[in-house]
Amino acid sequence: MRLHSYKMARDFGFAPNPFHGVCTLATCKPQIRASAKVGDIVLGCGSASNKLAGRMIFAMKVEGKISFQEYWDHPLFQKKKPSMYGSRARSYGDNIYRRENSCWLQADSHHSFENGVLNLDNLERDTGSDNVIWGTDFIYWGSEAPTIPARFRNFDGDDIYPNGRGHRSRFADPLVVAFDDWFSGQNARGRIGRPAAWD
Repeated sequence: MRLHSYKMARDFGFAPNPFHGVCTLATCKPQIRASAKVGDIVLGCGSASNKLAGRMIFAMKVEGKISFQEYWDHPLFQKKKPSMYGSRARSYGDNIYRRENSCWLQADSHHSFENGVLNLDNLERDTGSDNVIWGTDFIYWGSEAPTIPARFRNFDGDDIYPNGRGHRSRFADPLVVAFDDWFSGQNARGRIGRPAAWD
């Protein structure tokens, strides 16, 4: 089991998408989506840009890892397809990529331009890894993001909060186990708060 920790510059409920009873990471962070394995934990932390520095926006135990096409076709994830005229949660759906004649197609979404015009920069970054990770065992605090417990900020000299804009996935086993125990012991599960950018 590995822990993947990263800073989130924005939180619209898109990456990750915590709606409909399952947390999905289908866009952004291609390195994490490529390297994360079933059983790993992904921790999204706040940043200065969203005024949530030092806080936890979400934590997810990875339950599955599938391709974009599998994500698009899977019955479990049809509600994750965006509807720009639906509810706010549906408008931030992250099930936006599929292939046709070996070419990527991008649905009208938070990552396209207005009126569904292709955003090539987002497409190239997102499809840098043809992987979607998901889990039903998650806690999404969103705008209710709590401060990271102090013991994880200085655990034998290590800090679970990542420096810079990148992500970290190399932590000592005792820290990973301790965080997993803490995560598993939380009574509140699923989506707790609204996306920070909605407030």
